[in-house]
Amino acid sequence: MAKKYSETHQIPSYNCDTMKNIKIPTMVRMLITISGAQSQSLGVSDDFVGSFNLGWIIIQHDVFIKRLPQSGEKITLTTEAESYNRFFCYRNFWIHDEAGNECVLMKTTFALMDLVERKMGSVLDEIIAPFESEKIKRVKRAEKIHSLETVEGEKAYAVRYYDIDGNKHVNNSVYLDWMMDAFDFNFLSSHIPETISIKFNKEMRYGDVAKSQWQKDGLNSIHQIVSGDTVNAEANVKWVETN
Repeated sequence: MAKKYSETHQIPSYNCDTMKNIKIPTMVRMLITISGAQSQSLGVSDDFVGSFNLGWIIIQHDVFIKRLPQSGEKITLTTEAESYNRFFCYRNFWIHDEAGNECVLMKTTFALMDLVERKMGSVLDEIIAPFESEKIKRVKRAEKIHSLETVEGEKAYAVRYYDIDGNKHVNNSVYLDWMMDAFDFNFLSSHIPETISIKFNKEMRYGDVAKSQWQKDGLNSIHQIVSGDTVNAEANVKWVETN
């Protein structure tokens, strides 16, 4: 059985939107942060992984939202590195409220990048063993992401210094921020995502120009982030009305 790791947080108002719901990109950042905290506690920090000239990359998030935690609420964030194979690691994240009710489930596929060759590396026993994850042979299929067919709207963003993380490329949560920004105040203040599937294809760096493109059919939207001819990230979102 894989080891679990939990932290309790109280959500500050500055991490919430005008409806007092936690911001989606912030929520994802918080969840990813506790995976790093677990790794640190088990002695396999990013520095340790880097000693093998490897670094973690995120392939895809699949997020399932029952309700969004709100400003001032105390929540418990939990993660578990459930399983792995030769090239991929599969990690689950949960958010529970004070009563123990599940608010959010996020399933994430990770891989290790060879930092010298800039290609995917193998999962090493020295890195994965402390998590006591199940070793599997099959490749687990994430949620299918439908590609954009018609660009109904587009916004451009220059990659800023504060969009860049320690790996010197755009932090994964920024892509979500650009995608959520597709819609206007009235829509975002009366709808929340029920499911989000986002796949990361190609990293972006400081100085690049991103275009957030989308199409929407009722309560379903398809998004992509492009730079030049490259599709850097793709996402499908299912929305629900809150009013």
